[in-house]
Amino acid sequence: MRIPGPAPEPSGVDLARVALRAAREQARARGTVARRKREARAGGLRSGARRDGRDPLPLGAAIERLKTERGWEMPMAVGGVMGRWPDLVGPDLARHCVPQSYDERERVLSVRCDSTAWATQVRLLAPQLVARLNADLGPGTVKLIKVRGPEAPNTRHGPLRAPGSRGPGDTYG
Repeated sequence: MRIPGPAPEPSGVDLARVALRAAREQARARGTVARRKREARAGGLRSGARRDGRDPLPLGAAIERLKTERGWEMPMAVGGVMGRWPDLVGPDLARHCVPQSYDERERVLSVRCDSTAWATQVRLLAPQLVARLNADLGPGTVKLIKVRGPEAPNTRHGPLRAPGSRGPGDTYG
């Protein structure tokens, strides 16, 4: 037979169970448990064994994905040609001419040569170079090679000029 008296205060494990039960009841009252289950079924919170768009990618795959999403295939291919120019045209020609720019809309590659003789040589070789570049990059990537010779030095010195002056050469008699 038990003597009625004051009930002992919960402590330890009993206190933790009481606190957990109270927290579950509050959460159920707010509806968060049901909401989380709905989101998990809809795929909102789930990050499981199946692949989705948030999974990490290897660097090469990420770059390929950026290339296709943003339409960078052609500019990157031509940029690769600029970096591999000596391999594509040969070391002798690469020493005397350098690719300058590529017009994507017109599909024209501009090349600068260090002398007029090499500019003439590259103009004669242009159809063969276009064929070689298109074989490497894909058909129709380069339609024309625009060849430029060396630039003349700038003879204009300083911001002020005399009217009718032709440069520094007009002062000599």
